Amino acid sequence: MDLGVRWKLHGDGRTPAPGAVVRPDERLSWPRTAGLGAQHVVAMFGASFVAPVLMGLDPNLAIMMSGVSTVIFLLATRGKVPSYLGCSLSFVGVAAVIRAQGGTSATVTGAVLVVGVVLFLAGLAVQYFGARIIHATMPPIVTGAVVMLIGFNLAPVTASTYWPQDQWTALLVMLFTGLAVVCLRGFWSRVAIFLGLVFGYGISFVFDRVFGKIHSVDGGGHMTDHWRLDLSGVGKADWIGLPAFHGPSFQWSAILVALPVVIALIAENAGHVKAVGEMTGENLDDKLGTAISADGVGSVLSTALGGPPNTTYSENIGVMAATRVYSTAAYWAAAGFALLFGICPKFGAVVAAIPGGVLGGITVILYGMIGLLGAQIWTKSGVDLRNPLNLVPAAAGIIIGIGNVTLKFTDTFSLSGIALGTLVVITGYHALRALAPAHLKAQEPLLDEGTSSYDEPPLGEGERPAP
Repeated sequence: MDLGVRWKLHGDGRTPAPGAVVRPDERLSWPRTAGLGAQHVVAMFGASFVAPVLMGLDPNLAIMMSGVSTVIFLLATRGKVPSYLGCSLSFVGVAAVIRAQGGTSATVTGAVLVVGVVLFLAGLAVQYFGARIIHATMPPIVTGAVVMLIGFNLAPVTASTYWPQDQWTALLVMLFTGLAVVCLRGFWSRVAIFLGLVFGYGISFVFDRVFGKIHSVDGGGHMTDHWRLDLSGVGKADWIGLPAFHGPSFQWSAILVALPVVIALIAENAGHVKAVGEMTGENLDDKLGTAISADGVGSVLSTALGGPPNTTYSENIGVMAATRVYSTAAYWAAAGFALLFGICPKFGAVVAAIPGGVLGGITVILYGMIGLLGAQIWTKSGVDLRNPLNLVPAAAGIIIGIGNVTLKFTDTFSLSGIALGTLVVITGYHALRALAPAHLKAQEPLLDEGTSSYDEPPLGEGERPAP
C-alpha cells in the first residue's frame, strides 16, 4: 500500500531549479527537509499556540496532538495533500460561550469531539456524493456568513477579558502586529502573530521593571496589583514530561453551541485542498472528502485526550508558496518537531504565561481577521448582497451571532449566539430560496438599474430597459 512516505530526491537536493517546484512526492536533502519542517512549525506558532490558551486548554497537549493529527492527515491522503493540522481558532468563541455557561475543559472538549465526528461523517458524504453536496447545502453566502459570525462573536472576549488587563500593552501589541502583517515581506509576514507575541512579552517585561506592578483585573477578573508577566510557572516546570490528559464530558447545550463550527472547518479544508491543487498543478478534488474525514479523525483523537480540535493551516500554505517546496516529507519533519515540543512542559509554561494585555492586542486583529474571512468567501465567490435572498438570512444570522441573541425554549434549553445565528442563516436561506420567485434565484440584484421593482421580470438577453 502506498502511504506516501517514499520520496525521490529533487535535483541536487539543495534548491529547486528556477521556475521549478518540489512536488509532494519529492524532497530536498534531509537536513534541508528538517529545516523546512521546523519552519512550518514556527509558521503556525502564533495562531496554534494562542488558540489553546484562549480556550483554556493545555498548550503542550495542543502542539503534541497537532503533530499526531498531521501524521493522520498525511497517511489518509497518501501523501498527496501537503498540510499541517494545527489548533482551530474557530472554536475559541465556542469555548468562551461554554465556559460562560459553567462548562469545564471536559465540557469544551466533549462538545468539540462531537463536531469532529460530524466532520468525519461529512467527509465520507463528500467522498460518496462528490464536492457538489457542499455547494448545494452550504453555498458561499451561507459559509461566509457563518465564518463571519463565528469571528465577530469573539469581540466581547477581547473587550471584556483581555484588553482591560493592560490596555496600553494591548494597544502597542495591536499596532506592532498590524505593522508586521502589512509591512513585513515573505516568511516574516506570515509569522506576524508570533512576532507580536514576542514583542508583547518584551514590552510587558520592560513595563514591569519601569512602572512596577499594574493595578487592573487579572486573568480571573479580579481587580488586583499584579505583574504583567509572571514567569513563576516556567521555573517550576520540568524540561521533559507528558502533558495533562483528561477525558471529555458531553452536554447537549454545549454540543449545540459547537456544531455550527463544522461549516467553517469544511470551508477551511475545501479551500486548503483547492489552494494546494492550484499551486502544484494537480486536480485534488478526489482528495477533498478524505481530507475532511482525516481532519475529523485527528480532532476526535485530540479532544478525546483533552486537547483542542485541529484544522488545516493557511500559514503553511504561505510557507509553501514562498519556498516552492510542497514536499510532504517536510510535514513529516514538522510533525516530529511538534511531538518533541509537546513533551516539554517548560515550553508549555512559557506559552501559558502570555500576559492578558498581549492577548488583548493580538486578539483584536486575530478575531477580526477570522470574521473577515467570511467576507473574503463572499468576495471570491461573487456573492451579490443586493439580492434579498442572500442579504436577509445573512444579515439576521450575523446580528444574532454578534449580539449573542438568545431564543429560550424551556427553562433548561435555549439557543443563542453562534448556534442560533448559524441555524438562522442555513434554514433561512434554504427556506427563502424555496419560496422566492424565480428572478431572485437568478441572482438579480436588489438595486437593479434597469427596473424599479422586483415585481417586474428580469430583462432577457439583448433587451434594454425602457427610458
